[in-house]
Amino acid sequence: MLYEEICARVLEQIRRGTLGPGDRVPSEMELAGEFNVSRITSKRALEVLREAGLVERIRGKGTFVVQQLPDLSEVTMPLRGRVAAPRRAARTIALVVPDVSDSYGLDLMNAIEERCADHETHLIVRRTHGRQADEEKAVDSLVATGEVDGLIVFPVHGDFYNASLLRQVLDGYPVVLVDRHLAGIPVAAVHTDNVAAARALTERLLEQGHEHIAFLSPPPVNTSSIEDRLEGFRSAFAGRGRPYELTDLRSTMPGSTTPEAIRADVGVIRAFRERFPQVTAYFACEYNLARMADRALGGDQVIVCFDSPGDSIGGPPYLHVRQNQREMGRTAVDLLIARLRGQTVPNLSYVPFELVDAEGNG
Repeated sequence: MLYEEICARVLEQIRRGTLGPGDRVPSEMELAGEFNVSRITSKRALEVLREAGLVERIRGKGTFVVQQLPDLSEVTMPLRGRVAAPRRAARTIALVVPDVSDSYGLDLMNAIEERCADHETHLIVRRTHGRQADEEKAVDSLVATGEVDGLIVFPVHGDFYNASLLRQVLDGYPVVLVDRHLAGIPVAAVHTDNVAAARALTERLLEQGHEHIAFLSPPPVNTSSIEDRLEGFRSAFAGRGRPYELTDLRSTMPGSTTPEAIRADVGVIRAFRERFPQVTAYFACEYNLARMADRALGGDQVIVCFDSPGDSIGGPPYLHVRQNQREMGRTAVDLLIARLRGQTVPNLSYVPFELVDAEGNG
């Protein structure tokens, strides 16, 4: 654990006399800067030193070595109050994910698990079921335990950012995002270049002769993957064809996947088709929306999407963008381990994608 390194340094300074009774110990901010860790980590280190009877924290003044030190020969690392406990053999990281399925998420989680094993790192998985409130609780509870060294987070769809996640990022806690990024927030993120992927998929439709194409999605607000896919869709129409947008579908959003919501969205898609009969192809931003469009349109129009699963015999049912989930998962773990080692990592890492035809041919 990173906080144990801070504890060990301060304990050694006390043993050598560099820090004596009554001397001021560096602050949370100073320790965070010196060890390149978050203030959460440095705060935990100072709290552990206090529990071990080595320092006292005085509100408004700082942290100081106690006047009456315990027998230092009996103080061993790692510190757990006044009693030493066995050091954990490996780091532990946590994956916070909405859910996993064959269409998307399962390969990502498997790759993260395998890469953690390569790094001899324990993995904890918390599913949020697509609910932002559950995501906030998961982030807060995992960090509060002090047993998790860093987080890999697959953020849920939402109309606003997760406050708990933002707080950890801004406090310097080691976090890597997968599948999407938080615009304007300095945090490492690994995902597909959704703009380029959506543009390539739309251009394929235009090359096939479709001049009127509709984009189907939930509201794109504060969901970077949808925002980027919509941008890529629009950018493909430079001087050719005409784009249409239906971006208020709700049934695939967290908490809205009910039979009633699905029927409502199917009705909205059918009404859209009646208004714009010239549309011959529909770009669904995710697989379940493609299935819904298929149901609403009765197979009369071409449908494309992201991440269409298939079987070994029939192949995928739709022309689609296949994201490299395994590379995404491996890269996320590597970046987080690098952060934990004090290395600087990029804020944005793209993984490759490919277009896959409905017959299973790339």
